[in-house]
Amino acid sequence: MLQVTDLHVRYGDVEAVRGVSFSVEAGEAVGLLGANGAGKSTILKAVMGLVTPVAGAVQLDGRSVSSRAAWSRATDGVAWVPEGRRLFPRFTVDENLRAGAYHRRDRAAIARDLERVYALFPGLEGHRGQAAGTLSGGEQQMCAIGRALMSGPRLMLIDEASLGLAPILVTRVFAAIETLVRDGLTIVLVEQNARLALRTVGRAYVLETGRIARAGSSADLLADPAVQEAYLGGFEA
Repeated sequence: MLQVTDLHVRYGDVEAVRGVSFSVEAGEAVGLLGANGAGKSTILKAVMGLVTPVAGAVQLDGRSVSSRAAWSRATDGVAWVPEGRRLFPRFTVDENLRAGAYHRRDRAAIARDLERVYALFPGLEGHRGQAAGTLSGGEQQMCAIGRALMSGPRLMLIDEASLGLAPILVTRVFAAIETLVRDGLTIVLVEQNARLALRTVGRAYVLETGRIARAGSSADLLADPAVQEAYLGGFEA
């Protein structure tokens, strides 16, 4: 479904992504792992069309989308859950979720998907009319994922879902992500919590200073001594 080839992204004189290539098949969940500043979030932004690469290509279903605007990629079925959630704080939960479906016209389908989101995140049900800016961090993350789901995506890009959340809320958020994985939604997951990510996705790429340093199945990476030492605290998973 997604093919990224020889991607290079610069911020001024800094080359944040240096020749990254990877692929994601339909129905697959793939992780992008690495330390802060490794280029993970920049790659997602390039896939979404929020930054312009200086070189390389992004293809969706074998078709180049490198020159297409972010809104156009959204209508192609790509959804982005940004780091930091970025909800509309004065909008209610319900309004934020419906905003995710702005380009859709089938009201019956939108209503079904809205109920699906509330079923996936039952903790949001009682906050439908509450301003999103007053929610807890975990509730905001659930709302951000729900908003992305309301676009009816075929590919979801999730950036740092566990960031700043209490452990119990991380568990709830990732339980929902695992449900989406089981349902066959294609997902690219950027996550600093490597152990958690590797228990959620089937394959992963490990980035270091803008390049892919390792790649493989989650089981192989969990067993890799170098990955254990660098990202798993030196302990076997």
